[in-house]
Amino acid sequence: MSRFLTPALALAATLAVASCAGTPASTAPVAQSPVVSTVATQVDRPDRVILISIDGFRPDYLGQGATPVLDGLVAGGAFGPMRPSFPSVTFPNHYTLVTGLHPDHHGVVSNRFTDAELGVFTMASKESGFWDQAEPIWVTAEKAGVRTGTMFWPGSEVEIHGVRPSRWAPFDKSMSGDARVDRVLSWLDLPADQRPKFETLYFDIVDTAGHHYGPDAVETRAAVASVDASIGRLIEGLKARGVYDRALLVLVSDHGMAATSPDRVVWIDDIIDPALLQIGYGGAVLTADPAPGRAAEVQQKLVGRHPHMECWNKADVPARLVYGSNPRVAQVVCLVETGWLTATRDRPVTQPGGAHGYDNQAPEMQALFIAHGPGVIPGRRLTDLDSVDVQPFLARMLGVIAPQGDGRAEDTLPITTR
Repeated sequence: MSRFLTPALALAATLAVASCAGTPASTAPVAQSPVVSTVATQVDRPDRVILISIDGFRPDYLGQGATPVLDGLVAGGAFGPMRPSFPSVTFPNHYTLVTGLHPDHHGVVSNRFTDAELGVFTMASKESGFWDQAEPIWVTAEKAGVRTGTMFWPGSEVEIHGVRPSRWAPFDKSMSGDARVDRVLSWLDLPADQRPKFETLYFDIVDTAGHHYGPDAVETRAAVASVDASIGRLIEGLKARGVYDRALLVLVSDHGMAATSPDRVVWIDDIIDPALLQIGYGGAVLTADPAPGRAAEVQQKLVGRHPHMECWNKADVPARLVYGSNPRVAQVVCLVETGWLTATRDRPVTQPGGAHGYDNQAPEMQALFIAHGPGVIPGRRLTDLDSVDVQPFLARMLGVIAPQGDGRAEDTLPITTR
């Protein structure tokens, strides 16, 4: 059940937050519960819903002078820090936001992993089989006859369960924020029978700056200000078309960012010969399988507690992380303390910067949630929101029936008018 703070206390609490592949048995989709209705009665539904992701945006970036547009949306809408899913990295959490499932259940278990039949997944993978263990909200909407348009959302370039968004664009990192906004606005200029009712929009420059310079750097603040201006451009474009008052804006991030340093590194070479491992993913969370014939040595040397790091067999990952049952998860999962990194001597950490992937309860990993528009109670503050709760909220506001996931629509219901 969601708990609430007064607006002043909620903002104070947010600003107090501290600075930011396996050998599966099969590729069979993880079973989902039967389709159930997430449609509520007497909800003031918007004419359109725009889901906006600001990758790597921490809630405490708000209210610091760089976000006048976002601060205005917070003041007039619903807001709360949001707990990401584990691991707190980009692709798993973006898919969680639109499926309502933890990564262990939707199958995109990391930014890089191995599937026994499909091979290695990377952030460039477009094969449907990597994505079809779950149903993203744009597929749900299209199946219900609701047109959708996706602007750079992980998975949106892929045909999933035989369905694509009505409008979509292949990812182009060089495309400016304003150009992305203009593309989304252009879809609203289409004839009424072609116009999307649900759209997504994605910004990555805050995450990029956070990695390169750290969450507290002036460069990261500049990236935050740039995205804020682009969202202002979106709002002005909606107003110019006379549709702003009936548009629901849902702004999220996938995770936060923690400051890192070359002085805070767990050197894998000091624990085990990296040649004994098939490393799937590294950094804040290390996933690895034993090299052929090396399982006993990996168990003896790697699994267990180490200074600033703990490693588990996948079956023993703490239950609260909801991770380890999917066959795509590597055999060993290692998690370092927030602000530390794993590395090998041949790929050393040499500069300070930022990282994510840490324990999803860490203050630095908390994500952003803002909802503003029809059906949302102005001034509502949430204090116990999880990323799996976003998809049922979207389904409710779109008036569509979605598969049951891990999220609870009740957690976002208190922000809606009746």
